[in-house]
Amino acid sequence: MTDPKNPIKTADPVIPPADEPSTPPKIRIIQDGEATGDTAAAYDYWRSGSGGRHQVPGIIKCFGARPDFLRQVVDFSNTIHFSEGHLQRRHKEMIASYVSYLNRCPY
Repeated sequence: MTDPKNPIKTADPVIPPADEPSTPPKIRIIQDGEATGDTAAAYDYWRSGSGGRHQVPGIIKCFGARPDFLRQVVDFSNTIHFSEGHLQRRHKEMIASYVSYLNRCPY
């Protein structure tokens, strides 16, 4: 697509079709209200390091069936995504959001 004001050709935006049927998830998601025992404790572990967020995101809930692994994912994610480095946190979040959008990921 070419903008008349800008002669440089740009790629068409990637927009998922609105009428595309949704595919049911292949991983059983344990919702907050269903979480008990180690899973509930792992969700609380995520909340304790989330900066005041209360709603556990779907990407974390994917690991609800393996609360031991969920804690490792949270620790790893916090180290990779939220530690200082070449990119600021906001840039990492923007990249992650855009990649999720391109992958039609609901979280």
